[in-house]
Amino acid sequence: MRTYWIWLFLLCVTWIFALQHASLNTAMMTPRLMGSALFFTAYFISPLLRTKPILLAMNLSLASLVASMVLWPDPLGTANPYTILVLSLIACKAAYRLPPIQAWIVGLVVILSAAAPAATHNPSLPPVYLALHTAMLAAALIAFRSSWQRGEAAEARNEALLSEYRRMKRHLASGEELARQEERAQIGREIHDSVGHKLTALMMQLEVFRMQAEGEAEVRARHLKELARESLEETRSAVKALKSNEPGGLPAIMRLIRQLEADSLIKIHFTVKHGAMSAPLTNEQSIAVYRVVQEALTNIMKHGKSREAEVTFEAPGGSVFRFEISNPSAQADTFREGFGLQSMRERIESNRGRFQVILHHDRFIVSGVLPLNLHMTQGETTR
Repeated sequence: MRTYWIWLFLLCVTWIFALQHASLNTAMMTPRLMGSALFFTAYFISPLLRTKPILLAMNLSLASLVASMVLWPDPLGTANPYTILVLSLIACKAAYRLPPIQAWIVGLVVILSAAAPAATHNPSLPPVYLALHTAMLAAALIAFRSSWQRGEAAEARNEALLSEYRRMKRHLASGEELARQEERAQIGREIHDSVGHKLTALMMQLEVFRMQAEGEAEVRARHLKELARESLEETRSAVKALKSNEPGGLPAIMRLIRQLEADSLIKIHFTVKHGAMSAPLTNEQSIAVYRVVQEALTNIMKHGKSREAEVTFEAPGGSVFRFEISNPSAQADTFREGFGLQSMRERIESNRGRFQVILHHDRFIVSGVLPLNLHMTQGETTR
């Protein structure tokens, strides 16, 4: 866009000087002004024809012919030196915007327009000067186009290499995750086969001892058996968590955000307020938060007007965990909950939480609140 305005500024300045030089005869002012309007009309519609090279070539050719006629020198006057500058700008635009064949056609029309006054024995710049100017301009445009094409090819190669790098990085990350899952499954099997079986055997021996004991010994045996049973339940829970394939926890969410930003897929402003990182979320709650954040960021990448989002975690008062994902919205004032938003709501509400989707000040906000298990917190603290 900036190039367009710079080009327009140069063309307007050159055209004004050219028109002043050619307008010594006031009787020709009206047709010259009408021709100026036609020339700039052709120039202004040229951006609309960028995807249609043939029409754009015809438009620029028409503009060069109109410029030659509008700035045609008076038979008794002098040659107009600014006309060659106007025609040179048209040739530059053709070389910049058109494929080679169409650009050469426009260049030929520009050369004929510049040579027309001399061919009709009207005041004109020396033919040698026109020839040298044409040769130098053509050489400069050929060099520019060659350099530009090399730059485009280099940029395409860089983009292809960057895509391949991102693919390999994702493949490596998925391989590492698979290795971690296999390692967790192996640890879980070892705990189940060793600790779990020994605790079961211990419970059986304690039960036998309790049945044979009396009085204080029987009570202590019952407490020991209960302690062994709790240890077995906690071991089973740990094994279940290790075998689970579901990602979860705030560290997993942070890995997700880092991965998305490393792949340049989205820019995320991540804010963690006091107490959020140490919030005692259950495994199911942390998985629900992870999936909601993942789904919301995916929706932003698919439907957002900009690939930028804000993610905020907080635990106000230590009794609830609150999360919010927001991004600039291109929607008007209404939206409809589709399958993705309904799945997020079900995940949060199945964990006794509240889920909310709102549009506020041109921002699309997905937020939720989950209750924290205060009993577990106190128990862990006491322990």
